[in-house]
Amino acid sequence: MPLVLNRRAFLQGALASAAFARSSSGARAGAHWAFLSDIHIPASSADRYRGFSPVANLGKAVSQIAQADLQGALITGDLARLMGLKEDYQAAKALLDPVAARMPLALTLGNHDERKDFFTVFARASESPVKDRQVMVMEARPMRFILLDSLLSTNLVNGLLGRDQRNWLAQYLRTSDATPTAIFFHHPPDDDDSNLLDSDRLLRIVMPARKVKAVVFGHSHAYRFDTIDGLHLINLPAVGYNFADSEPVGWVGARVAAEGADFTLHAIGGNTAQDGQTKSLEWR
Repeated sequence: MPLVLNRRAFLQGALASAAFARSSSGARAGAHWAFLSDIHIPASSADRYRGFSPVANLGKAVSQIAQADLQGALITGDLARLMGLKEDYQAAKALLDPVAARMPLALTLGNHDERKDFFTVFARASESPVKDRQVMVMEARPMRFILLDSLLSTNLVNGLLGRDQRNWLAQYLRTSDATPTAIFFHHPPDDDDSNLLDSDRLLRIVMPARKVKAVVFGHSHAYRFDTIDGLHLINLPAVGYNFADSEPVGWVGARVAAEGADFTLHAIGGNTAQDGQTKSLEWR
């Protein structure tokens, strides 16, 4: 089986797994995190796209997150609307400050972000092991989160981790303990040229490392689950807007444990049919 997930197989597998396992009433014990992606905040609150207001959407998500019992929040890139302007990040920070005041807030970068302006407004990852990249390791006991940076160039659709990040990741996975681990970045790891260009090289590192249980990403503005040899691939929905009316707009509450995780969709727009439903995964 090829290591790079074919785009058609990815979508077909995701649709086949779209039936949700159970309601959130039976949520497992574990760390409870908010996972968001593609917030696309513009400098002006009047900015709309496909009929959605990214500012209003993030405001709704922040209100829900602030009322939830959470240990942290994480956003997998595309924080800015289009070109990663400093004013975009200032607007995003103002909206996210209520979350950051209550819990750890971790941010990765997407193809609509710009590193210089991002680092002007938001803090760099503390002691990032890869120079000039937003890379960090977070303990979310009983799990560990590794955040990578797939931004290749601002407003260029595809992404790339690059040799330095891949080498660091390979070394870290060889030397770290057996704590169940999830890896986060922006671009889907499949063979579509608009996604992660070094997907194959990444998966050659990750697949043998059985401690890695899931890869979590955004970019497609779609909500999907798939697996390769037991490794879960989780595509988060967008907060800012969807690309297709069939997709939800919103965020995901994740209860992560040593043996698996429950992902509950909080749909604030778009297709809300699965709002409140939970997808349960068992780790390899």
